Amino acid sequence: MIIYLHGFRSSPASWKSRLLAEEMARRGLADQFICPALSPFPDVAMTAVSRLIEASKTPVTLIGSSLGGHYASHLAEKHGLNAVLINPAALQGNFLPGAVDGVDVSKFIGEHANFHSGERFHFTAEHAAQLKAQAVRPTPSRYWLLLETGDEVLDYHAAQAFWFGCRQNIIEGGDHSFTRFPEFIPQILEFAGI
Repeated sequence: MIIYLHGFRSSPASWKSRLLAEEMARRGLADQFICPALSPFPDVAMTAVSRLIEASKTPVTLIGSSLGGHYASHLAEKHGLNAVLINPAALQGNFLPGAVDGVDVSKFIGEHANFHSGERFHFTAEHAAQLKAQAVRPTPSRYWLLLETGDEVLDYHAAQAFWFGCRQNIIEGGDHSFTRFPEFIPQILEFAGI
């Protein structure tokens, strides 16, 4: 089973989620792929995904993009799972080395709209505190990190430092969407044991 966790303000309609779903369907494994519509509120999102993991009758691999990478890391440690992290958010305070600044979660506070549905929501200081409380020390053997140096949203150095010691592919250029994703799909499925 693959559970794909999309980023902040994104949805199951993200292009990476759709490409992965299409490849799973092509292989006759559509029922082994889930991309839930994550609540914009961290504790609600993690409770819902934890339920999916606990209900799965087969081993789960997590794939997380952007903020979904932070969520995947939290859940991988909580449930003892492996995860592929794509241009993930390494949040400030998540045990990052002092010389590397992660994402300041206070910057999320305010009114936002989902990229795909347009649905509006208000992210509060309480929600930012929930993100910080989800911080975990990663077990390097659980993760595969995919980074593009051209990420215009997140500094790839922060993710590289936070998930130090795990399998890493750092690709020159690209952007926050991880432009080279299609060519990594076969390897991702192999990593997931599919």
